[in-house]
Amino acid sequence: MKRFFKPIEKEGSAKKPSLSPSKNGAENGDALPEVDVKKEPLKFLTWNANSLLLRVKSNWPEFSNFVSNLDPDVIAIQEVRMPAAGSKGAPKKPGELKDDTSPSREEKQILMRALSSPPFGNYHVWWALADTKYAGTALLVKKCLRPLKVSFSLDGTVSKHEPDGRVILAEFETLRILNTYAPNNGWKDEENSFQRRRKWDKRLLEFVVQSSDKPLIWCGDLNVSHEDIDVSHPEFFSAAKMNGYVPPNKEVINFFFFFSLRVKFDMNHL
Repeated sequence: MKRFFKPIEKEGSAKKPSLSPSKNGAENGDALPEVDVKKEPLKFLTWNANSLLLRVKSNWPEFSNFVSNLDPDVIAIQEVRMPAAGSKGAPKKPGELKDDTSPSREEKQILMRALSSPPFGNYHVWWALADTKYAGTALLVKKCLRPLKVSFSLDGTVSKHEPDGRVILAEFETLRILNTYAPNNGWKDEENSFQRRRKWDKRLLEFVVQSSDKPLIWCGDLNVSHEDIDVSHPEFFSAAKMNGYVPPNKEVINFFFFFSLRVKFDMNHL
């Protein structure tokens, strides 16, 4: 991605925006620390963690070394599986980690301790969380970078979060970064999950079309399976197809394949 991307300067001006965090920080209520803004993001890492807390307990040294060596500007994480803040029966705060019980406080401390250690202490973290230990996304952006706006829904509303914390959208001067954890298709055509996925794809396509004014870097777990290598258990899925099930996530492959080709074409021509 880095070799294809070249930041775009607005015609007639190369002037950078003011770096005052009170005026030009991310418009999501978080006050970013005083840092020198150096550039726009060029290098991106995306990862389905399948429980970020479990990865911290089991695989953190390996992931830390990987991040240190790659040195990405942005890290997009899906399936963080950490519950949103808020006591039982009360409205949740999907941008904050739950810490109102002893177990949740301990889990939050473990996670935040890991995220404050090198190299992750160099990143600012945004969360989009479900009510329970399900789904959820996180976006880590280097502190030397300053998004103009961070939102959590496909309609760009800062205060509104998509159900289950499936979207984080960061806008920079020359590009947007979209981190998504797409819902899967389920199994049978009559199941509600099929309709949920179709509505998701329709909204996502509308978002992509409406966001054509600047390049879009789309990261995440899109829950599509182009070939057998893209699923965890190819034999199981093949057998399910033979037994009359509708193969999950197949019908949207053409859209995502076309979109990925278009992104690659656009990035090559920047």
